[in-house]
Amino acid sequence: MNISSATFHDPLWLLLLLALPVIVWLRRRRSIPALVVPGAHEWHSPSATSSALWPIVCAYIGIALLVVGLARPQVLVPLEDHQRRGYDFMIAIDLSTSMYAEDFQRGAQTVNRLQAVKPIISAFINERPDDRIGIVVFGGRAYTFAPLTFDHEWLRKQSARLSIGLIEDGTAIGDAIGVSLRRLREGRSEGQPRQGSFIVLLTDGSSNKGSLDPRQAARLAADEEVVVYTIGAGAEGLVPTPIFDYAGNRTGTEMRESEIDSLLLRDVAESTGGLFFRATDANAVRDAFARIDEAQKIEFAASPPLVSRELFHVFALIGVLLLGLASYEAHFRAAREPAVT
Repeated sequence: MNISSATFHDPLWLLLLLALPVIVWLRRRRSIPALVVPGAHEWHSPSATSSALWPIVCAYIGIALLVVGLARPQVLVPLEDHQRRGYDFMIAIDLSTSMYAEDFQRGAQTVNRLQAVKPIISAFINERPDDRIGIVVFGGRAYTFAPLTFDHEWLRKQSARLSIGLIEDGTAIGDAIGVSLRRLREGRSEGQPRQGSFIVLLTDGSSNKGSLDPRQAARLAADEEVVVYTIGAGAEGLVPTPIFDYAGNRTGTEMRESEIDSLLLRDVAESTGGLFFRATDANAVRDAFARIDEAQKIEFAASPPLVSRELFHVFALIGVLLLGLASYEAHFRAAREPAVT
């Protein structure tokens, strides 16, 4: 058994061990009874002192072992043959102001594009506990919102904070792919195979900002064997869009032109071996994530989880046996000794 470390679950019980030396000291301070023997030859018996001492020693050791057992000693043992399998995902999310367009339905309620996408992203994170997932957000620039992580509870909380207007307006698709590639590259361990690394890019517009051309970014992704799935979120043409004043208060709704560069998004996806999806409803976004399940999984160089093994029963059993043995010897010694007259 490969033991990683040993510990106590309730170490405060060990303070009771400090009482044992005090008990020994107090016991030795008592008056020592004289040993009355019928003849001088008894002084030469080598067992007279040792036979009287060992039950006491057994009792002290037994009590000490019971105290250690109460502290719940444990050893931490790594699970053997454990490897985490899954994908590396970077999800790039468009937060430009055009994501305010309200052309998605959630039941009977009309919601904007970001509101429609957020629960799907949350469900995607929730259903893939063995995947490393990170988030990049982009508008006029691209930023890392969350690096690759296995801590999906934290990631879901972070994704709930996504809101339109966090960054400058615009649509920098090439930069979003570039930042995602950088994070995937940093997440790879030494000698890690690259199959199984993906970028899922959600946008509702045409690339109009950024320093990296989207098709050039796609070639970089293809060179690194990273598959890019692109999702064009929303309808084209005139769509209802809320109007806000300078204080951020909604003052009305107007119809605005929406244009998605489907040709660009298709070229980016297909040049990396991915697929392009038109997401005029939430089901199309789910379809994009479902298709990724068909890809090959990879192994991560993650440390195996540690499992605690309780040792309480071992210490308790030996302690009870020693106390029982000491009690047995003390009882029968008294019965064997002749009465002193």
